[in-house]
Parts: sequence; structure tokens; C-alpha cells
Amino acid sequence: MTVRRLMALPLLGLLLSGCGIRATQVPTDFGPAPSRVPCSLAGPDVATQSSHGVPVQVFLLCEASLVTVDRTVPVPDGTGDARRRVIVAQGLLDQLAAAPSAAERSAGYTTYVPGGLSVSGPGPKDPEDTLRLSTPLSRLTSYALAQVVCTLSDSAATEGDGSVILAGPAPDTPHRYACTDDVRSRPGHNEPPSSEAPGKA
Repeated sequence: MTVRRLMALPLLGLLLSGCGIRATQVPTDFGPAPSRVPCSLAGPDVATQSSHGVPVQVFLLCEASLVTVDRTVPVPDGTGDARRRVIVAQGLLDQLAAAPSAAERSAGYTTYVPGGLSVSGPGPKDPEDTLRLSTPLSRLTSYALAQVVCTLSDSAATEGDGSVILAGPAPDTPHRYACTDDVRSRPGHNEPPSSEAPGKA
């Protein structure tokens, strides 16, 4: 009996060594490897940038949050401060309304800002930093409003304090809107907080 057991040991070793080979026959299909991490671009997207203009950032939607992407806005040399603010603001609105590039779309970026928006400076009794849009802000979706507020409040079109004074066409009353962490993280659920901006006497 002992001899038989000893003779069986090499055979048992062969069977055990073969288990590794046999295991590879079990299906292990976990789907294709992801080609790109959501909301992550491999590098600068040259298709959306220009060699001429002021470097800016705009907020797009990705994974239901606001994320920044780099853009440029053309501004003529020698433009005065007041006019420069409006030119930059208009360029930012145009960039927000433009369809994301192929690379951005594949990474999950999108925008809710409608095309055709125009912007002008303050009216006679508005605060001097007011930007008036060509459509009432109430007609923008919560996502679009968050994109506009966060993009403009973090740009050369404003004072750089994290807020922006916006209004629709006259006689809409200007309000100061702020881009908060809650707005950036959940723009569909948290509208930018606002307060009425006192006008000129």
C-alpha cells in the first residue's frame, strides 16, 4: 500500500501543475479596457485654442459637475477697460455656446449654454460692472446659468472676486451672482446665490 501511494505522488503533481493551464479556459470577459478616464483630457486640446488672444477658462459640464477647460478670446490691442470687459464676456459666452471638441466629447464634456447670446455693458443707472445679456436669466436652465456665472465671475470680465453682476435686457434689475463650491459640484441642484445690486442714484 505504501508503494502505491509513493507511485501516485508524481501523477498527483502532474495533475496539480496542469490546474494552472486548465484555469485559463474559464471565460474572463470583463469588457474592453476604458479608452479615456471620464472628465480627463490627455493634454491641451489644440483644436479649441488659438495662438492669438487672451487665455481664459470656461466651465463645461462633465459627470454633472462644472469643470474648467482652456480657451482663448481675441481682444484688439489698445482696447479700453470698459470695452475690454464686454469683449471678453462676449468671447466667453461664444465659447460656452460652442460645441465641445471631439476630444472633450469623448471625455464626457458638454454644455447647456444656448447659442446666440450677446452681452452689453451697464445701462445709465446700473452698477459700473454690470453685464446685460440679450435674454432674461430666468430663461436659462440651471446648468446654463451656473456655467455663465462661474465662467464670467472667474474672468477678466469682472472684478475677480468670485462674483459677477448680471441682468437681462432692461428693465431687468441687476443682481450679483456668486460661483460657490456647491454650484460647481452640483449645478443642476444649486443655483448661484444672488442679491440685488444697488444701482447709481
